[in-house]
Amino acid sequence: MESYSDQQLQDAPFFDRDLSWLSFNGRVLAEASRTQVPLLERIKFLSIFSSNLDEFYRVRMPVLQALKKISKKNSDILPTPQALSTARDTINSQQEQFGQILRNSLLPELQENNIHFYYGGKLPNEIKSASHNYFVSEVLAFLQIISVTPQSQDFFPENNLLYLAVGTEQSNGALDYIINIPSIPLPRFYKYKEDENTHIIFLEDIIKAYLHLLFPHSAIRWAYTFKITRTAELELDDEYNSDIAEQIERQLEKRDLGKATRLLHEPGFAPEALQQLKSFIGVDDATLVQGGNYHNLKDLADFPVNDSNLSYDKWPKLSHPDINAEQTLFAQIRKSDILINPPYQTYDSVLQFFNEAATDQRVTEIYTTLYRVAKESLIVNALITAAKNGKKVSVLVELKARFDEANNIKWAKKMKAAGVQINYSVTALKVHAKAALIKYKNDQRITYLGLFATGNFNETTANFYTDHILMTANREMLRELELLFLFLSRRKQPESTELMPFKELLVAQFNLKERFCELIDREIANSKNGLKASITIKLNNLEEEQMVMKLYEAADAGVDIQLIIRGICRLVPRANIVVRRIVDRYLEHGRLFLFHNAGNEELFMGSADWMARNIYRRIEVCFPIYDTKIKTQLKHLLALQLADNIKAVRINSDMENVTMESLAAPLASQQAIYQYLKTIHENN
Repeated sequence: MESYSDQQLQDAPFFDRDLSWLSFNGRVLAEASRTQVPLLERIKFLSIFSSNLDEFYRVRMPVLQALKKISKKNSDILPTPQALSTARDTINSQQEQFGQILRNSLLPELQENNIHFYYGGKLPNEIKSASHNYFVSEVLAFLQIISVTPQSQDFFPENNLLYLAVGTEQSNGALDYIINIPSIPLPRFYKYKEDENTHIIFLEDIIKAYLHLLFPHSAIRWAYTFKITRTAELELDDEYNSDIAEQIERQLEKRDLGKATRLLHEPGFAPEALQQLKSFIGVDDATLVQGGNYHNLKDLADFPVNDSNLSYDKWPKLSHPDINAEQTLFAQIRKSDILINPPYQTYDSVLQFFNEAATDQRVTEIYTTLYRVAKESLIVNALITAAKNGKKVSVLVELKARFDEANNIKWAKKMKAAGVQINYSVTALKVHAKAALIKYKNDQRITYLGLFATGNFNETTANFYTDHILMTANREMLRELELLFLFLSRRKQPESTELMPFKELLVAQFNLKERFCELIDREIANSKNGLKASITIKLNNLEEEQMVMKLYEAADAGVDIQLIIRGICRLVPRANIVVRRIVDRYLEHGRLFLFHNAGNEELFMGSADWMARNIYRRIEVCFPIYDTKIKTQLKHLLALQLADNIKAVRINSDMENVTMESLAAPLASQQAIYQYLKTIHENN
């Protein structure tokens, strides 16, 4: 496959990666402003926006701040020189919009429903007695008071925890004390029920209200909240003589001690007090950001109101119409492929797959990858049971799954203690593939069954991530998967000269990029020969420049390209390319690739986004869909998403989220997909 030259890449239009991600977060924020969305769900979208922004400051802002120090060698994509200032302007604008949505829309609507959420100001008289009792009986037990003196210089504010800076009359209003706001382990919100009224107060407002009890001999002049955001990047060297788990455990201990990228503070701080605070806690290089009156609004996810009238209507999980409870799942997979579509359909069938593997006496070997597992993982417990039942269980645990390293290490240790063979990827290479393989004896013949998925084997996220899981007995695909597991067990980097006979599977590091380019080239050739040519792709992120260039080439050749990209999209739409973004009650997470192929359509699913990291520094697996019934179903799901004119927006050439213009009847694709799958279930 011929690559595009550096000059061609330099001359091509690309959206900035980080600004595109902020555009996605802006789309999340827009969902919080939609009056058609139930009130409590809109509050959750504010939480998601805030959580996303925290991660941006931990993961991407360090890259933008260190722009001059970053080389092509150690960065996926260099930000443009103006990206940092544009990102800050965008964030400031979005945070202002956040405040307007909350103050002007959500707070009044809560009030109309007898929910009094106090966002600033003094505590109301109705709850003074109850809040005082709460403060002295529970909150005081967790408060730590740090005197701002040279003797207290070892104070280190932890990442993204809340603190209160206090100035008293004693020092003429300079910074005197720092107090932790113990939203862990206490709830962030204090809830008090009074007749038909519900009162909800921020924990920090209760602390502020009773500061005089902490400092009875000195009047309080001011008290403002702040938090520090620290970089989340792990710096791992491949120490071939040590266990990678030990490396990452050491790095995890340092993560929350990392360099501060942001000091976010409440308005009102005097410049001298801010400088005093920066100096005292040693964050002189951090960006000062004046936020609103409250930080860590991701905690709105735990807003303490549960009212079905103010939430989404329930969509009960659908059972799979082709799975017969009177037969083993394995017997049914041997007859035909089975597709599971969580969260619309229950994840129980996936759990059943691992449970049957653990207890079926014919099963001899189990192989699987684990990238992000549930905190109380039923799947991992099934693997432990399988090992205790005498089966050979081999698990590739990816310890470098950002923010899930500690959980993965915990489970790896438990599995290893139970006799599971644990493999780790090499440091410079993540294993992001989602696949499982079992081998069992059937009439003295070795038989294969397997799972291929677009998302993690995680029963918790399966409740709100839209993914697809294929259960199959396709021997050719599963033999190739076995070869991949054997390769991964060797813990080595793939070499360019290494031959792996992947014909069915598309595997990053071996043939994934080349195969996708071949499929695009075929559409280009068909278009040039006067045949219909089209490509429909659904991804989380589209960033890798060579693949974007290939799509430009196809569009310029007349190929019709429809893209559904949830997050980062560096491709700039042009003639023959439409880019959509869908944000709704579930997080769009599946990856699908449909090629027209002159009417003989080919459809693939898989774990891989088209990002530099996925293509060049991860093991990813994409796989073909052969079953006609499943292919028809997936094509219909794609068609519903392309017809979405409510929850979908179009990304224009200025990177704006533009409302879809359509004369068709209103259609929200997630709701339509649920109804479609429900109809299949009811008619079966």
